[in-house]
Amino acid sequence: MAKNYPEIAFTSPVKEFQEKLGSRTNYARMEIDTYVDGLTENEIEFIARRDSFYMASFGENEFPYIQHRGGPKGFLKVLDSKRIGCMDFRGNMQYISVGNIATNNNVSLIMVDYPAGARLKIYAKATIIELKDDPELYQLLDLYEYKFRPERMMLFDIQAYDWNCPQHIIQRYTLEDIEEAFAAQRDQITKLETEIKRLKAKINDQVK
Repeated sequence: MAKNYPEIAFTSPVKEFQEKLGSRTNYARMEIDTYVDGLTENEIEFIARRDSFYMASFGENEFPYIQHRGGPKGFLKVLDSKRIGCMDFRGNMQYISVGNIATNNNVSLIMVDYPAGARLKIYAKATIIELKDDPELYQLLDLYEYKFRPERMMLFDIQAYDWNCPQHIIQRYTLEDIEEAFAAQRDQITKLETEIKRLKAKINDQVK
């Protein structure tokens, strides 16, 4: 990565507001101290567990467009410490993100772990790749058991990333999270019910 996150995010107007509101000193120090060349194991593991993310792209009219992208857990693949990618599945066929990236490939990604209250934000250069044009990448990104049909591939060259403040992230849980949390309890209930049936049968035999 050529730049760290503050170098991209902290434009001159941003710095002016930081100075005015009293946070510039701390963030000036952050610009110097937070350079990281590529994803670490922490980010790689975080990305691998995601089942969705949000992507901002920019139209030629300069309006941003935010799109939610989802799939099975792990659909967003880490290819190496500076590249991630995913299949682009058919949706409502508006193709706004694809069209935006065709004229401006700067994108911003936000990934949220709602149960843990963690949020990772990424600046990247996006590339749209047709399925037939890169069979090797297709094999890396394909989700063989996912029922939806991919239309193309999206590759993200990471320019910078940072962990966002966890404040104000409301905890939310997927059905999978809830099922996993209660799995041990359900197993225990099943064992107890089985034991009750066994004891009832034993008592009935003794009565006879």
